[in-house]
Parts: sequence; structure tokens; C-alpha cells
Amino acid sequence: MSDQDKGPVWLQGPHIDRDPAKWENMMTFPQDEDLEKVSTPGPSNVVLGKVDDLFRWGRLWSIWPMTFGLACCAIEMMSAAGTRYDMDRFGAGAMRGTPRQTDLMIVSGTVTAKMAIRLKRLYDQMPEPKWVIAMGSCAIGGGPYFKYGYHVVKGVDLMVPVDVYVPGCPPRPEVLLDGLMRLQDKIRGRRGKWRKPKWVDDYIHKIPKK
Repeated sequence: MSDQDKGPVWLQGPHIDRDPAKWENMMTFPQDEDLEKVSTPGPSNVVLGKVDDLFRWGRLWSIWPMTFGLACCAIEMMSAAGTRYDMDRFGAGAMRGTPRQTDLMIVSGTVTAKMAIRLKRLYDQMPEPKWVIAMGSCAIGGGPYFKYGYHVVKGVDLMVPVDVYVPGCPPRPEVLLDGLMRLQDKIRGRRGKWRKPKWVDDYIHKIPKK
């Protein structure tokens, strides 16, 4: 048998079975009967549900955040969208550059009085339904500028309605992803008792006591 009959170089190793019958069997799929059962209409492959639930399912896995960073929390938001944490796993990696194509505003950083006017304008330009995540202590309540920062808005919820608060100064990317999952629960319509995540207790025990 010549090298040409053996096929490509990557198929010429001693571990390759060159039986033609086995090569033909590789192209036959034993799942044909199962696929036929699924494709045939019947009571066993019908799913009943509400149209609202279907819309919610599509919305919670296709959240498009706005490319909108204000201060140091924006660095953590960029890190959450990077390859290490990969916010796109939750369907929220398509950051858009215009508010008319977004449904999520992540307020990541200090909101000054001058920026608050622009923030409200961008929020008004977002189509419904839309959601807001307040990321970091500055966006939640003014942060370290609460007492003497006359130029800082003491909470972005004074300007726009906030759905999820992500505390921290700045919060790590994992915390932002947890806030994103809480937003998905809200879009899904899940209601119930709030359960504290496990990482909260682990983090509390690591804080040195005086």
C-alpha cells in the first residue's frame, strides 16, 4: 500500500484502524430512531408554558449592557467581561456603544452632579424593558465622598431606579457576576426568601478582628 492510499499524514500512525467498514460506520448515527421520535408530533414531546415565561427566558440570557464606565469600578467591570471571568457565559457579554441597543446600565463608579444629567439622558434613551445595576459604594450611596463630596450624587437611585445593588469599593468581578445572576432571577420572576451566598461567610471569617 502506497502512502497515497494510506490517506493523510495524520492518519498514517500505527494506532489508526484502516478497516473500510469501520470508517463507514463512523458516519452512521445510532440516534436516528430517537430523532424520529422527537420530530414526530405527539403528547410525549410537547412542552406547555406561558408566553411571558418564554420572553423572560429570552431576556435573561440576552442582556446587553451599555459600555458605560465612570471610575475605578469600571476596571472591575472590564475584568468581568474579559476571558478570565467571561461575563458572556451569562449572555451579557455583548456590550453596546449606544443606549438604544442596550437593556442594562451598570453604573460603575462615582456619579458626579455634572455626570448625573448625562446618566439620566442615557437612561431615558434605553428601550423598555431596561434594568440598572449600581456597582460600588460610590454609585450606591456616595462612598467616601458621602460627607464632604459636595459634587457627588449620594446614590444613583436618586436619578434612576436601581434593580440590583453590588456593594464594594471596588467590588470584585465575582461580585458583579453574582449581581448579574440576581438580576436574572428578577427577570425570571423568581420570588422567595433571600439566601446569603456562601462566599459572604467565607469572606467575613477572613477579615482580621481587632
